[in-house]
Amino acid sequence: MTDPIEVKAALRNRRLAYQRALNAESIDVQTVLADLAKFCRASSSTFDADPRVHALLEGRKEVWLRIQQHLNLTDDQLWNLFTRKVI
Repeated sequence: MTDPIEVKAALRNRRLAYQRALNAESIDVQTVLADLAKFCRASSSTFDADPRVHALLEGRKEVWLRIQQHLNLTDDQLWNLFTRKVI
């Protein structure tokens, strides 16, 4: 899939799927997202002196950021991220 129109449509569909699956109005989803935020260190540093632990924590945070991007960014914002680096 290299046609920009198809890629944009795929990004939009994926964003909508995240939003349907993680409906912000659901108390269960709110509980899960709160747990993931803590586990993924959404609002704290991932630094650790041990490079392997640091890499693990960075990976967790990357997952959190991806979820948040798909829940909160517009199609155009996701496209801008995608064209800079494949997400």
